[in-house]
Amino acid sequence: MEYVSRKQGADDLAADVIWTNGEAVLEEDRRPVLLAMTRGARLCCPNCGKRTLFAAYIRVSDTCSSCGEELHHHRADDAPPYFTIFIVAHIVVALLMTVELTYSPPIWLHLLIWLPMTVILSLLLLPAVKGAIIGLQWALRMHGFGLDSAEDLASRATTGGGA
Repeated sequence: MEYVSRKQGADDLAADVIWTNGEAVLEEDRRPVLLAMTRGARLCCPNCGKRTLFAAYIRVSDTCSSCGEELHHHRADDAPPYFTIFIVAHIVVALLMTVELTYSPPIWLHLLIWLPMTVILSLLLLPAVKGAIIGLQWALRMHGFGLDSAEDLASRATTGGGA
């Protein structure tokens, strides 16, 4: 994979170069963002699309058992819970307000309906949101997903080739 140095002038960069995570990547090396995020949301590897992204509920596999893509680079951190809360809150609050304005049920009934719904929706959406964020990171070559292997970098350093 060839990277274009950032030190080159803007006139030197071709129209088919895309800046990704601080580096310029040639158009043919570009990864499809929407496809990678969709695959991740379906709990699949962003590279091959096989259902090997997670080893457990939200524990990401170190590598894809199908294509060998290294997945341990991800840095999803607090983003999946944040976006999950954001999505669930919009769904639950909209439904809660609709039910309240339409039927005016007692508070205990609201609690009986909305608390379990909030917990269940959060637990169901969290892996899909985390997968989508990992897919986004993979597609944008963030946090080590775009780096070549250590052997490739070492051979470039010894031969004088590379970026």
